[in-house]
Amino acid sequence: MSQETVQPTRRRHSPWGRWQKKCIEAISAVRGRLARRADSVKRMGRRARTLAEEKRSNQFPESEHGIVQLVLFVWGCLPAVGSAFRERFLRRRKRSADSGARVRGWLEEINVRPAVFLLGAMAIAAAAVALSLYTVGTSVSYNGTDLGAVSSRRTVDQAVSAIEATTRRTLGDREYQVNRGGLGISRRLVARKELEDKEELQQRLTDALGVIDYGYVLYVDDEPVAATPFAGALEELLEQMKIGYVTENTVECYFVENVEVREEYVNRSYMMNLGYIAEKLYSTKSGEVTYTVVDGDTYYDIADKYDLTLAQLLSMNPGYDAMSLHTGDVLTVSQAVPYLTVVDVERQSYVQDVPYGLQYQDDPDMYQGDYQVVSAGVYGKADITANVTYINGEEQGRQVVATAMLSQPVDEVRLRGTKERPSWFPTGVFRWPCNGVITSYFGGRYTGIYGASTYHEGIDIGNSYGTVIYASDGGTVTHAGWYGGYGYLVIIDHGNGYKTYYGHCSSMLVSPGEHVYQGQAIAYMGSTGISSGNHCHFGIMINGTFVNPLNYLS
Repeated sequence: MSQETVQPTRRRHSPWGRWQKKCIEAISAVRGRLARRADSVKRMGRRARTLAEEKRSNQFPESEHGIVQLVLFVWGCLPAVGSAFRERFLRRRKRSADSGARVRGWLEEINVRPAVFLLGAMAIAAAAVALSLYTVGTSVSYNGTDLGAVSSRRTVDQAVSAIEATTRRTLGDREYQVNRGGLGISRRLVARKELEDKEELQQRLTDALGVIDYGYVLYVDDEPVAATPFAGALEELLEQMKIGYVTENTVECYFVENVEVREEYVNRSYMMNLGYIAEKLYSTKSGEVTYTVVDGDTYYDIADKYDLTLAQLLSMNPGYDAMSLHTGDVLTVSQAVPYLTVVDVERQSYVQDVPYGLQYQDDPDMYQGDYQVVSAGVYGKADITANVTYINGEEQGRQVVATAMLSQPVDEVRLRGTKERPSWFPTGVFRWPCNGVITSYFGGRYTGIYGASTYHEGIDIGNSYGTVIYASDGGTVTHAGWYGGYGYLVIIDHGNGYKTYYGHCSSMLVSPGEHVYQGQAIAYMGSTGISSGNHCHFGIMINGTFVNPLNYLS
């Protein structure tokens, strides 16, 4: 059997095998380095124990390593350093003992008696106590009033400067300065407990000056009103004012104005006791303003002059007739304004009428604008819950929050005329008959003219000769001709007992029985009859009685 030589085959390693082999080699190398370092640490530990044993056995340890040699050198020097410190401490102790011996020897040489020594010690102690209780301070006064003492003149200057700055800011006076001529400043011995700081001196000097003061200031709409030095007093006073309006039904109570209490300096004129402050708050900050009517004034002119609406002017003057205005009448054009306006909102429940509606039925036999009730309406009833707003005790408005119907209202039925109204038909409203100036009013008078009436039954409107006179309202002419003291007179019947008179005409444009419409020219102005000049006598008669025309003219 022949023997064949077998050739070994080369194994091919994959990339993963090569990487794994490198990792194993790196880990082996690290382990080797760690093992060598561990052996080195163990050798150093054994050597340190050997050196310690040699030291304890009084043998001089040796080593060939530099660091070990340095440690052994420092270790060997420690006894020498300790000896040097002990010698230095002993030398200082010896010098202290020598000094005490010299003092005792000096005292023995001068033979100081115990009593004298005791007195000296007491004097020194008394001086020390005096210096601790008293010091040299700065005494301050103003116009002869002692303000106390402070530590230095600088403190006085700082206090004065602070007062000047505060007063300028409070009063808005950039030029204000403290009268330094009234300041008295001197140096003297004062008790330390009597010394004041800058703030205390500033307060005392502020009181002595009497210009401003520190306290609690009441502001109403950012305007200072009054001030008091007592904390919380103004807040309590404001609450008392509101309590006067509060009832068991009050939901909310507050001031309309922006009310604020600030702690600050204020002009001393605002400082007052609480009684005066309460009286001031319950009063008004501006009083009522009135205007006396002169010739030619109208409600519109007066309202415009004082920046009011006509409705505002009339609401401030109840009792005056909006249709008339007389010379000499005194009208209120600005009412008193209170410092504080208290609003009290109350929850109220009450039964209220519910208005009924209107139903119309056309009637061709009635004139347009005329109505006739066929069946009367009936009010309903409702249980109302509302928030009622009172301002300073007077009701200003109601806001309904809940309603419960108790009974429904019944509508009223009316007939409504559809027949065209004649142009001359009365409107029920009287207009001015002509332009001009009132020269004589309704009522008692004295003219000095023979035959003139002493009780004027109308008004005289003066203007130039020939001024056109118009019908004050539509109606039927019942007279157009001469009528005694009236001269040429036109009388118009407006129905329902109303008649108008136009006297002293120069000529007439209408005849009896003629229908005239409102604003139609009926005559020209003159001075016929008993008259002192060109004018139109205008009168209104109701059911046979003359009334003041100014109460009816629009």
